[in-house]
Amino acid sequence: MKPIFSTVGIVGAGAMGRGIAQIAAQTGSSVLLFDMQLDATRAAQTAVFSQWDKLCAKGRLDAAQAVLYKSRLQCADALTALVSCDLIVEAVVERLDIKASLFAELEGLVRPTTVLATNTSSLSVTAIAAQLKRPAQFAGFHFFNPVPLMKVVEVIAGLKTSASVCSDLAAYARQMGHTPVQAQDTPGFIVNHAGRGYGTEALRIVSEGVTDFATIDRILKDQIGFKLGPFELMDLTGLDVSHPVMESIYHQYFEEPRYRPSIITAQRLAGGVLGKKVSDGFYRYENGIAQISPEPPPPQVAEMPPVWVSPRASRRAELLLLLKNLGAKIETGASPSSMALTLVAPLGFDITTVAVVERLDPARTLGIDMLVDDAATQRRVLATNPATRTDMRRAAHALMARDGKAVSVIRDSGGFVTQRVVANMVNIAADICQQNVCSPTDLETAVTLGLGYPMGPLAMGNLYGPTNVLEVLFNMQTVYGDPRYRPSPWLRRRGAIGLSLLHEEE
Repeated sequence: MKPIFSTVGIVGAGAMGRGIAQIAAQTGSSVLLFDMQLDATRAAQTAVFSQWDKLCAKGRLDAAQAVLYKSRLQCADALTALVSCDLIVEAVVERLDIKASLFAELEGLVRPTTVLATNTSSLSVTAIAAQLKRPAQFAGFHFFNPVPLMKVVEVIAGLKTSASVCSDLAAYARQMGHTPVQAQDTPGFIVNHAGRGYGTEALRIVSEGVTDFATIDRILKDQIGFKLGPFELMDLTGLDVSHPVMESIYHQYFEEPRYRPSIITAQRLAGGVLGKKVSDGFYRYENGIAQISPEPPPPQVAEMPPVWVSPRASRRAELLLLLKNLGAKIETGASPSSMALTLVAPLGFDITTVAVVERLDPARTLGIDMLVDDAATQRRVLATNPATRTDMRRAAHALMARDGKAVSVIRDSGGFVTQRVVANMVNIAADICQQNVCSPTDLETAVTLGLGYPMGPLAMGNLYGPTNVLEVLFNMQTVYGDPRYRPSPWLRRRGAIGLSLLHEEE
């Protein structure tokens, strides 16, 4: 199949530029790679050639095909060499002034029909194109690193971008073997915008002293199925990359509380504690392997107290069945006896609030997170309140670990860990749809392919129940008094009428 763009110019010979050049050549386009430093251009070409040679050695690419690919990838020694290109993709440093200047120069060289595209991940496409005479021919074409493996591409229309330009870029992305998603020109586009809920809420939990980095990572991997916990992910990405993105999106949205960055990452960035690349981040690394202390074994309790479960507990029937299967002695009275371990299972509220409202003895009260079906999770999470007695904490921990399932015990937190992280992810995704940044379908595609989540945030909201997510948000807003947790109207309306979060409006 003939490629939509026969001749493609790539400006910038870093990892992103190399990756785009590689897949463009594989698609059938003639590719001209340019960088201000000619040595970098040659090195990038050599690196791509080496990649094809490795694929040949592994039997994943025919030698004749590799020769053909190599013939399509040439180095350009000046920007003027790109004059005949049908498409030029920029992948240079993330600075508005540099990108805008580059495109102004390119526009004066190329044909009026040439499509100019920026690979920016965080800058406004409209702002980059502001001084162009033909902004209709300009769009965002955002790939993810490593380009050959990350199969999603954000196609971003600026304020004056022609619809046909976006259509051609999307079709070309499909020819490349990638999945295009259409996004409006808003801060973070889709992927970097939707990713705000995961890391920033985890950082907020740590900043409240609820628990430590490793425990949060364990909880979110074991309860939800994330491949990497938020702190493992930030270590892998590097805080020199992730923290500036947090700040950029926060400020571009005029200090919207949902995107508020954390002093924790600001301080660690200033101190050079960047992550795996420097062997020191939220974890220490030896030979590239995180050094994580093993979890201590569950406590041994000689005599287990009886257990009373709040009548307001979420999934109460399931919790009572779980306790029965664990061999607990269950009290069934209207109120707990003076000896009973008291369990509550709130959505969004902290344990202190529940104990006060339900007039329970806080010294004997713990919470258990029942947002996720116990059968579907590999870890149970308990929360104490400031007055919880040590013997009650130990008894609850020992009881919940009787069948060998992992148990984490955290300090009091509105929404535990999983509830608040999931609710924030779903709420931000809902507000992306509210703003018409993209369709629900494109949002789910972009997040699952671009961030590697076990499912998209809207599917996650459907799984755990939009009404449950709304209850978590409303109650967290009560606990914390922070507009960060106000529900998106898009989510509130769908939750109120029982509509799937994946429903596409007419």
